[in-house]
Amino acid sequence: MPPGSDKVKIVTLGCAKNEVDSEEIAGVLQEAGYDVDGAARKTAVTIINTCGFLEASKEESIKAIKEAVREKHAGRTGKVIVAGCLAQRLGPELMRLAPGADSYVGVGQMGRFGDIVKEVQASREQTLDVSPPHHRWADVPTRARTGRPWSAYLKISEGCDHRCTFCTIPSFRGAHQSKPIERVVAEARHLANTGAREINLIAQDVTQYGFDLYKEFTLPKLLRELNAIEGIEWIRLLYFYPNRLTDEVIEAMATLPKVLEYIDIPLQHVHPETLRRMKRPWDGERYMRLFDKVRAAMPNAAIRTTFIVGFPGETDEEFESLIDFTKEARLDRVGAFVFSREPGTPSHDMDDQVSLKVKRERYDRLMRTQQKISLEVNQGWIGKDLDVLIEDERDGWLIGRSHRDAPEIDGLVFVQGDAPMGRIVKASIVDAEAYDLHARVGAVPAVKSRSLTQLRQAAPARPL
Repeated sequence: MPPGSDKVKIVTLGCAKNEVDSEEIAGVLQEAGYDVDGAARKTAVTIINTCGFLEASKEESIKAIKEAVREKHAGRTGKVIVAGCLAQRLGPELMRLAPGADSYVGVGQMGRFGDIVKEVQASREQTLDVSPPHHRWADVPTRARTGRPWSAYLKISEGCDHRCTFCTIPSFRGAHQSKPIERVVAEARHLANTGAREINLIAQDVTQYGFDLYKEFTLPKLLRELNAIEGIEWIRLLYFYPNRLTDEVIEAMATLPKVLEYIDIPLQHVHPETLRRMKRPWDGERYMRLFDKVRAAMPNAAIRTTFIVGFPGETDEEFESLIDFTKEARLDRVGAFVFSREPGTPSHDMDDQVSLKVKRERYDRLMRTQQKISLEVNQGWIGKDLDVLIEDERDGWLIGRSHRDAPEIDGLVFVQGDAPMGRIVKASIVDAEAYDLHARVGAVPAVKSRSLTQLRQAAPARPL
């Protein structure tokens, strides 16, 4: 058998949902007898799990495909399979933009990747399979975990029924499709048995969970079942849709001890006219009332959002309303996107496109405004205790996350003292910065050190 003939490498681009897809693909391939090895120098197959959300992610995916094709021509990989969002979004056009791969496969195919790889290996013909998405959930035990064992993502649905005028996701992920509740619970138990203490539930809209299957919004019921699973200590939800963060959902979050008081709710804007053009619900005033309701039920709730600046037609007045809302809402964190014109979306062809110069100026001003607020909010935690999941140790510092910090999205907690990796410990907050908190466990005096400054400078930039 030639070297690397049973080895498969998976290159994952994009969001946490793609990470889950790649883990499912890897597990299916391992069940089929393949050796999935991301570090292998010679492989039978290279799979590029692409992202197609924004123009920048499209360019990154095309670059990765071209690199894999070069590896094929150099004899370091046998076949190249392009999978996922960009293949689904562009279809035949991707074969022209990034030629040379052996197969282009759309989304929702994770459960049949064993067959896909065998068919590609047996054929000399280039294939394209981007039929309308129908998600085939992989068998629960086959998922191959990567990353830290104590934290895992769990996808509870796919696709989206909303029709925001800037968003490409429904065009390639399809309509909303919930994973059956018994399957979600079984997967959570499996993850707990493999060491997961934190479960991060992900979907385009977690608040729509279950409606397509059960004709009612079933998120509170799902949370109650997950809360009862032994071994799971934290349950985090990503992402909420504003007008479906109901009293029932808030009550479940406030009363179930394992469900974290963490709300990631992308608002995109607050001015009613901008939201109308975006086809988004409500306005800043109703959002503020919703946040008041959340904070009344969960005083320690961390709330983050994302905004789009420079959406077509955004006037100075509309942008100022965004700044005013940010100052009044005093959210824990705010991320922002400069509006990207995405082909195929209604906003691509809207009148009154905002210049790149103005978009960048507005982005900088919004981020500067939020930076001061995030610092003040963080400083409010000084002298209080927080549960911290310890995940790393560098230069004498423990590094972890609190309930306020989603993986790879939010800030970190730098801790002095001793604690085992993967454990949740109670830490006293002694100092704060705009992004991160400083804490200690046990009888350790808190000091600032050069090593902490170096760690912070070396860490990747994170949105506020």
